[in-house]
Amino acid sequence: MTVISSSEPKYRRSPRTPLLPQKHDDHEPLEVGFDGASFSGAVFNLSTTIVGAGIMALPATVNQLGLIPGLTMIILGAMLTESSVDMIIRFGKASKSATYAGVVADAFSGPGRTLLQVCIVINNLGILIVYMIIIGDVLAGTLSDGVHHSGIMEEWFGQHWWTSRSFLLLLTTLFVFTPLISFKRVDSLRYTSALSVGLAIVFVAITAGVAIVKLIEGGVKMPRLIPELIDQASFWKLFTTVPILVTAYICHHNVHPIENELKDPTQMKSIVRTSLTLCSSVYIATSFFGILLFGDETLDDVLANFDGDLGIPFSSLLDDVVRMSYGVHLMLVFPIVFFSLRLNLDGLLFPYAIPIVYDNRRFISITAVLMGFIFVGANFVPNIWDAFQFTGATAAISVGFIFPAAIALRDTHGIATKNDRLKSWVMILLAVSSSTAAICSDVYSIFNFDNKSLKLN
Repeated sequence: MTVISSSEPKYRRSPRTPLLPQKHDDHEPLEVGFDGASFSGAVFNLSTTIVGAGIMALPATVNQLGLIPGLTMIILGAMLTESSVDMIIRFGKASKSATYAGVVADAFSGPGRTLLQVCIVINNLGILIVYMIIIGDVLAGTLSDGVHHSGIMEEWFGQHWWTSRSFLLLLTTLFVFTPLISFKRVDSLRYTSALSVGLAIVFVAITAGVAIVKLIEGGVKMPRLIPELIDQASFWKLFTTVPILVTAYICHHNVHPIENELKDPTQMKSIVRTSLTLCSSVYIATSFFGILLFGDETLDDVLANFDGDLGIPFSSLLDDVVRMSYGVHLMLVFPIVFFSLRLNLDGLLFPYAIPIVYDNRRFISITAVLMGFIFVGANFVPNIWDAFQFTGATAAISVGFIFPAAIALRDTHGIATKNDRLKSWVMILLAVSSSTAAICSDVYSIFNFDNKSLKLN
């Protein structure tokens, strides 16, 4: 491998080389004493990439699909994700590419690489805006169906300018996000990732505990097992849930950065399998107990349900613990998704420049611009359902399924099996059909809403 030194500012790299230096590079290390990431650290980082805002929208998604189809789709999503990640890992080794973009460039040249990086940037921007929206909901409250759901700071201190959504998000950006997004190695986030996974499990445990107590007391209704189809609109609305399920498992953009830093890269498949098992278990438990607890009153952002009386002792305290723990969880998830966003935007804008970690001015500039865009977006996107539908139906489906399947079908190195090709066609068929149906359903809903508004006026 060509030596890259910080003393060679004019060094130009190939777009297929890593956007960050690998642990075994022989130039000056970024962290003294770093000899490679551990299995557990990689599992936490990949799990944190997966379990983010998706967990909040899944209860409403499963409620809309019905319990049996919804939980089945969660399991199917995990299985398809494992297959697609396995494809990009295997084809990455065959092409000697150390990035997802490099694997696509090997199969489809520069235009394919550019298109992938555009999709990753769009997907990650949308996801990070969603994270900020939920954090704002937790701290400052949200409005759903004309009902105001108070945030923690508003409940504790009342309505003031310093408990407003914009100000609290600004404080979070300056004092939480800014330090965490300044790390130049993904493995540096292993401890915050471990804490974020733990906080997600706390959320699931409390939700399950409350649901079980209410079930014993007879205060829980039987959840809907199959979707409720009233008219044509309710049928097409089912397809809008698919992008949310897809978005919930997107981690492909962080697979190679994590693999590049491992002490033993051969562990990556086991890391992916372990992470997906952990995350799908969290998703299933959250969806099941969330629906059991709130039923048809489950909101698009289930955290908004935790602002009232749960019908058990210490309800107010549990509400605050649930919302605060998940708000902090998302604050810790944010930097690991931002990590790959910054790398891919830099690769898109400066494909032949030195790695961004050796150019502090570029590192700081891109970080500041992205952070500013996310902050503004979080204050203007109306709710997480809209954001998930936009990113999930377009960029997320492409990153998670279309590109890996296309790479396997292209098979420039002749390593694709018959099973690979079969899975690839299934992924492309599901991705294209669900994406098209979801977009059409969104358009139909918009026009239907406008027609109803005109009739009322």
